[in-house]
Amino acid sequence: MKFDVFGTIIEVVNREGTWTAFYLGNEGKKRPAKDIAIPTSVGIGQLEQYLADIRHEYATSTNSEVTRID
Repeated sequence: MKFDVFGTIIEVVNREGTWTAFYLGNEGKKRPAKDIAIPTSVGIGQLEQYLADIRHEYATSTNSEVTRID
């Protein structure tokens, strides 16, 4: 799943019950988002709110939301 997190595109995947986040670049490359830890207790329906909660300091007047983009 991909999310626009206050202007930063982040992909979140679940592998064997563990969430892993990646930063996506404009050229199609991705790198692990080692600064984003998502507990296994967070469900799919809670990801958007969880990302907003942990990254709220990056919100601006022009990028004030977290939205799922896929």
